[in-house]
Amino acid sequence: MAGTLLALLALLGGSQVLKAEYFSPWKGQQQMYKLDIGWPKSPEHFTGQTFCVAVDSLHGLVYVGQRGDNVPKVLVFSEEGYFLHSWNDTVEMPHGIFVWNTAIGSSVWITDVGTGKYGHTVKQYSPLGKLMQVLGTPGNAGSSLIPLQFDQPAELFVEETGEVYVVDGDGGMNNRLIKLSDDYKEIWLTGTNGSGIGQFKIPHSVTVDAYGRVWVADRGNKRIQVFDKATGEWLGSWSGCFSEDEPYSVRFTADYKYLIVAQLNINRLAILAAPPVGSIGDCVMVQSIQLADETKPHLVDVDMRSGAVYVAEIGAQQVQKYVPLS
Repeated sequence: MAGTLLALLALLGGSQVLKAEYFSPWKGQQQMYKLDIGWPKSPEHFTGQTFCVAVDSLHGLVYVGQRGDNVPKVLVFSEEGYFLHSWNDTVEMPHGIFVWNTAIGSSVWITDVGTGKYGHTVKQYSPLGKLMQVLGTPGNAGSSLIPLQFDQPAELFVEETGEVYVVDGDGGMNNRLIKLSDDYKEIWLTGTNGSGIGQFKIPHSVTVDAYGRVWVADRGNKRIQVFDKATGEWLGSWSGCFSEDEPYSVRFTADYKYLIVAQLNINRLAILAAPPVGSIGDCVMVQSIQLADETKPHLVDVDMRSGAVYVAEIGAQQVQKYVPLS
């Protein structure tokens, strides 16, 4: 009966959102999140592959990066799900996106992995899409630090101080994590291609916790590696949770008690317990959310004010919102 109902709902056209609701996705003792099936209000604005999402918790905005021919590359929604506007200028193939808030305003950072004249760059935009800063040599991949170059930079994280962490890259010649000062000079760099300690195979996502540690989704090595944010020193790695699939994203919950990790190939969100200060240990999966087949969750972001989790899904070509239940 349930299968018949699901098939009927699919025929009626609501399959993508409804699937996640009907899949009974929770594994674990107590459900931590609930899908907000009303977000966004107008999903028809998703017209390409949705690769990344970033939350401006201060202003209640959600930015979505999508790819495709003749589609707006950046969509802006309210946290309630209303479509506000879009922009497209100088964005070629967005891969990662991040919102940086300061006392004097906010900006949107995008990693662009395109191979045209805007690609291989990390760019800063105003909330309305005005280009403010370009890091890298547009249209030219490279490994140089002076001038600074990237090859398919995957994602970035910007601290309140303006210091920038970039994972470079998404399958190109570089496999490295770079920390830049607020005037975009190298502070430290770590990583080469390989599977050893501190080496990477497709460093895909990066975040910083409240205790001075930098977390990197080392996709091709099926692990998360952790570094000291002041020195770049390797602190540990997690691999025990990723035998089934690679980690694609790393983002902390608002209370820094858990990490949210997307696993694209098995259509799953893993919720991992954050380790105590001074100890990395190995990962503990607290719960997982099983998404519908072919959803392909790529990158996520967390509203650090409300705790909501937004998931960019390149298979389903949508962003979904999960709200905490406690």
